[in-house]
Amino acid sequence: MELESKKFQEKDEGFICLNCHKKVNPLGYTSRDHCPFCLYSFHVDNYPGDRLNNCHGLMKPIDIEKFKNTYKIIYKCEKCGELHKNIMANDDDMAVIINLSKKE
Repeated sequence: MELESKKFQEKDEGFICLNCHKKVNPLGYTSRDHCPFCLYSFHVDNYPGDRLNNCHGLMKPIDIEKFKNTYKIIYKCEKCGELHKNIMANDDDMAVIINLSKKE
């Protein structure tokens, strides 16, 4: 666990979401890594913030799981199929989180 935390590189950058095309501002308290409007991410990191992954596929939010006093969003890359988890951000759209949690 200690080794993984040393690989974290803070990259709190704004971007235009490649899924919903909305402007996303920097988060302000940690690294921004997904869209707060649609929750999609972009597959660019091997370790948080390193920008060394060459896949560059869209990471689709497919589920959530409880994590401490918050939730983790579970992603599946639409290009390579890799699964990834990330803690939700304070400004994520709660309606989208709730819809994601509903099992069909």
